[in-house]
Amino acid sequence: MRPGMHGLRGKNSDRRWLPLYHALCFSLWKALAHTVELNNMFGQIQSPGYPDSYPSDSKVTWNITVPEGFRIKLYFMHFNLESSYLCEYDYVKVETEDQLLAIFCGSENTDTEHTPGQEVVLSPGSFMSITFQSDFSDEERFTGFEAHYVAVDVDECTEREDEELSCDHYCHNYIGGYYCSCRFGYILHTDNRTCRVECSDNLFTQRTGVITSPDFPNPYPKSSECFYVIELEEGFIINLQFEDIFDIEDHPEVPCPYDYIKIKAGPKVLGPFCGEKTPEPINTQTHNVMILFRSDNSGENRGWKLSYKATGKECPELQPPAHGKVEPLQAKYFFKDQVLISCDTGYKVLKDNVEMDTFQIECLKDGTWSNKIPTCKNTEMDVESESEQVTE
Repeated sequence: MRPGMHGLRGKNSDRRWLPLYHALCFSLWKALAHTVELNNMFGQIQSPGYPDSYPSDSKVTWNITVPEGFRIKLYFMHFNLESSYLCEYDYVKVETEDQLLAIFCGSENTDTEHTPGQEVVLSPGSFMSITFQSDFSDEERFTGFEAHYVAVDVDECTEREDEELSCDHYCHNYIGGYYCSCRFGYILHTDNRTCRVECSDNLFTQRTGVITSPDFPNPYPKSSECFYVIELEEGFIINLQFEDIFDIEDHPEVPCPYDYIKIKAGPKVLGPFCGEKTPEPINTQTHNVMILFRSDNSGENRGWKLSYKATGKECPELQPPAHGKVEPLQAKYFFKDQVLISCDTGYKVLKDNVEMDTFQIECLKDGTWSNKIPTCKNTEMDVESESEQVTE
């Protein structure tokens, strides 16, 4: 055998053992790196080997999950880990799915290390993950940690940050959850948090009136659909006038995609109206108007107020008969107006060859008079004529 061959063979023999050595080390590391799933409402967590010293190259993760409506409170009774700059060697890390809550190491607080002490760590939700990691070498004996966790109720009424899930009116907290209720006159929406109103049966039959959005001038309720119907006798024409305060949620680019008013006047549909610009006065030219007001599930706007007034259809101008008068005499007459025709002294109203003291006509729904103006007949001439005949 040539010199040096024996040493070379020994070196190659060592190399053959390297993969086995690495596999053994990886298996040992995997044995020391594992995840524990915890689902109880309370529990205890300890570093490996506690209260004895923890092993090197160890990694354990505890995933704690409690029911929705609870959060997790974590606190430490004992904490003794290797000190290192910014906890780069051994540490305990507390986090959620997307948020680091704390990282601890050492045995006392320094400028670069932080121990839990009496600190309590609270998760924002129902999940918390605690990871213990030790590096490959510990020159001293460190006893690790002991921690306890407990599920605590979340007071959603005071702590809820998501405005979209908060109650519109009243919030009631209970262990593990909360529920919403509404003020008098409101109904809880099927989303169990929004308070809406039932306003689909509003009928107005008077000739004048005022209509407002619910709770005006306070913000109107969300997720509501209101119908207002003005129904008058045929022959009247409804005029609408919005007041100065007009505040309905809008969009800078899309016309009224959220909340709006629509007005149906006969075959015409007016609107939608939204934003802060008050609509112009509306002459509907009809006696029957339906107003639709719809709101979505968001926004805080004051709403609207309108007044309406009905005027009748106009009838033609009247001319008093010769030797007679019309009461009341006015420039314009409208539906339902009544006029009394009478004659001067010595004259009688003559209508269809019938004499009478007065005669009344009325402006009808189609804008015509119920009768023509009668004439006035001189009754004194008739008396004189009769006297002459008697004398003869």
